[in-house]
Amino acid sequence: MLNTSTTPAAILMLQDGTIFKGKALGKIGTATGEICFNTSMTGYQEIFTDPSYLGQIVVMTNDHIGNYGVHNEETESSSIKISGMICKKFTGAGYSRTLATNSLQTYLETNNIPGISEIDTRALVIHIRNAGAMNCIISSETDDIELLKQKLNAVPDMSGLDLAKEVSTKEPYFAGNADAPLKVAVLDCGIKSNILRCITERGVYAKVFPVTAKAQDLLDWQPDGIFVSNGPGDPSAMPYAIETTKQLLASGKPFFGICLGHQLLALANGIPTFKMHRGHRGGNHPVKNLLTGKSEITSQNHGFGVSMEAIEKSETVEVTHINLNDNTVEGIRLKNGKAFSVQHHPESSPGPHDSRYLFDNFIAMMQ
Repeated sequence: MLNTSTTPAAILMLQDGTIFKGKALGKIGTATGEICFNTSMTGYQEIFTDPSYLGQIVVMTNDHIGNYGVHNEETESSSIKISGMICKKFTGAGYSRTLATNSLQTYLETNNIPGISEIDTRALVIHIRNAGAMNCIISSETDDIELLKQKLNAVPDMSGLDLAKEVSTKEPYFAGNADAPLKVAVLDCGIKSNILRCITERGVYAKVFPVTAKAQDLLDWQPDGIFVSNGPGDPSAMPYAIETTKQLLASGKPFFGICLGHQLLALANGIPTFKMHRGHRGGNHPVKNLLTGKSEITSQNHGFGVSMEAIEKSETVEVTHINLNDNTVEGIRLKNGKAFSVQHHPESSPGPHDSRYLFDNFIAMMQ
């Protein structure tokens, strides 16, 4: 456990002026970003390395974080992507799992991630849930309120930010077996490692392209299908990717999008996106498949959504999945095309496997 008697103090300030005081964790320093909360009980390392969290400070609502350490293979990208972490109880140096390769404290410290613990995360989450998403600042190196306010005021709002370029691959690369029967061109907006595993383990050879790649770059590889990945930031701030998506759809090739890829599919068909009040993040969100009538427990991580009202007026797009908590759009498909997408994460790392069938549907569509 964290020895709170010797641990430096830390402070958390929200954009609306709300302040929480606690104990430092990770790197001693200051971090800024949009605050959000994740309700998953396990999988904190996968959450911290998910590229979709770039520019965000994550509140882990589970009471105890760090108790099973970290493992080199339990990552969703090459590095930690969150800006900072907030929790109630934090296990620093020790951990219970024999397979762990390091402590979470060392992992965060090595990756220069500050954090704060020993605060009332229940009260904090209730506040965020009611007040909505906003920027925040964590510091364990100063308690100067006016200085923290100045730094916080300089942080840009998530709306209008194109962050996908920061986490996308810079050069194309391959995944899977070159002798696989199917080829999929992947537009990398910040793809999670487990998405690629779920695609390639189904007999697919994938070529992963930068988010700024032209549609013709993907099509020249002569793929059997197109996949557009998850990623961070505001999808409406990515006109180049929207145009690429339109051209990829015009090819008629089977198309599958997840999270940001879902939003780009919508935008490419004239359906607007919007900034959600607080977003969906966790491993236990109920979704209904309108095509089968069945419900699924899903993993989610998104702060933007797709307009239900616009889809209801659309002649080309229809809803396939809805969120049972708030009736927001969780899946769409084109009425006259081989293209579909979901807002949630069927690769679910961490999370349940209820939605893995969507990868099978994509394979069947290509076959």
